[in-house]
Amino acid sequence: MITAGWVSLRIAPRTFWVALALLLLLSTVSAIALMHGTMSLSASEVIAAVWGDGERGVVRTVQGRRLPRLITAILVGGALGISGAMIQTVSRNPLGSPDIIGFTSGAATGAVIWISVFGVSVLPTALAAVAGGVLTASVVYLVARRDGVSGGIRLVLVGIGVGAITTAVTTVFVVRADHDRAANAQQWLAGTLIARGWTHATSMLVAVAILIVPVWIVSRRLSFLEMGDDLAAGVGVAVERTRFLAVALAVLLLSVSVATTGPIAFVSLAAPQIARRLTRSAGVQVGTAFLVGACLLLLADLLSQAVDIGLRTPVGTVTALLGGLYLIWLLARRA
Repeated sequence: MITAGWVSLRIAPRTFWVALALLLLLSTVSAIALMHGTMSLSASEVIAAVWGDGERGVVRTVQGRRLPRLITAILVGGALGISGAMIQTVSRNPLGSPDIIGFTSGAATGAVIWISVFGVSVLPTALAAVAGGVLTASVVYLVARRDGVSGGIRLVLVGIGVGAITTAVTTVFVVRADHDRAANAQQWLAGTLIARGWTHATSMLVAVAILIVPVWIVSRRLSFLEMGDDLAAGVGVAVERTRFLAVALAVLLLSVSVATTGPIAFVSLAAPQIARRLTRSAGVQVGTAFLVGACLLLLADLLSQAVDIGLRTPVGTVTALLGGLYLIWLLARRA
């Protein structure tokens, strides 16, 4: 039990040690990310540059490029991990990932429509992505409802169908856009951390800070839904309201992430399952899902840079490859 003032948090010993190990891994990978790149730096140079000391070029590289990219990767990966954990709990299905049930493609469609029609602009594109994600999730949720209840398997099946529609809409707008805007849309659709600065990092930090408290509150109620709707209602949980709030918060986390980096696959699918297997705990593992998601995206970003620095491989390409392999393994295991 961890107590701070009026807040108390009960953490299982295994979950605590897993979280500590993940923090150590995240710190190690973060240090490597700050030292790795076109300009290799030592640990002492990075530490000095973070505090504004050292050569001007090194300070500019660390503070202006690598540090905001690192923070953005951690926050986006963590947000995707939490979003996936909540959607999978609501759907009671490990395939109930925002990537698979259309929420990610809906957010991407909103952004691509804006880019194709008006061109690239950071804030309007972000708002369009959020609008696309919220609209798609609303359609999926309402269509999946039957007799006032949104069933888990129906949510997945309807989401797959709606996701196919939004993907088709995205393709139409990219094909019909002029050459420059189509190229910008294609680049954005790849999902990338390239050229992500302090504006992106700060926006993600604000969004996560605002949403994390309601996420934590809803996740505690959401854990009861794994026992079944009847048992959850029997202990006083407003089942459908809790499910709706969980989906809404997950979509908001997902949408701001997509708005920041473009659609990035795999993280929201795999992070919750890895977190659950590591902790061996039921319910929504908000903290560990965040840490696993952050580690996955940061490792994928390092891998994308290690492939060939000159190619500037988008991290979304790496996560899509890993996600495909993971999905094949998951389906084969459940067959």
